[in-house]
Amino acid sequence: MNIRPEKVPFITLEGGEGSGKSTQIKLLSDWLHSKGVEHLCTREPGGAPGAEEIRHLVLTGDVDRWTPLTEVLLYTAARSDHVERVIVPTIEAGKWVLCDRFADSSIAYQGAGRGVGVEKVRDLQRLVLGSLKPDLTLILDLPIEVGLERAMSREGGKAIKEDRIERMGKALHEQSRSVFLEIAEQEPDRCVVVDADQSVDELQLELRTIIRGRFMADG
Repeated sequence: MNIRPEKVPFITLEGGEGSGKSTQIKLLSDWLHSKGVEHLCTREPGGAPGAEEIRHLVLTGDVDRWTPLTEVLLYTAARSDHVERVIVPTIEAGKWVLCDRFADSSIAYQGAGRGVGVEKVRDLQRLVLGSLKPDLTLILDLPIEVGLERAMSREGGKAIKEDRIERMGKALHEQSRSVFLEIAEQEPDRCVVVDADQSVDELQLELRTIIRGRFMADG
């Protein structure tokens, strides 16, 4: 498998709660390993020691634990640490990066869903990221009711429930989904919307096909 040499891919997976991002990234990682592609799988919030501490703060506890503005500042602080300590060094080392959520999630959830303002959150991300942005963003889209049901079922098996955002109400998730789709319309060269309301294997095959077409020279 020949990898196109001109760019080291930075790929993000976005979408609502329960859309299967974590499962799909693991399967993509297994596939890339089988192709001999050096890569790192990471996540947000988190991905670096300090950022993982912030993850615990923002994803657990009462829904009203943080004001919307405080919340977006915490997410952005975690992202800054993650980018500087993990993402950029990994790309500079010539390894692919696959990330479960990135800046689009802050724009969708805190900018729209939490009411901070989409443009305000975009400006904050530009301050942290500079010129860095994903080469490909796969937006896993499915009905809100389906995603939340999946997410709540998944959280039931965890010792520490990271379900604070999931408990914020249907309206927030509807607004976030709408913004993810708007982002895809605004940046069609970067974003691909994928129907996540299909089997794990079917979804994985579709994601592999997209990535192969973008970054693997023999398709």
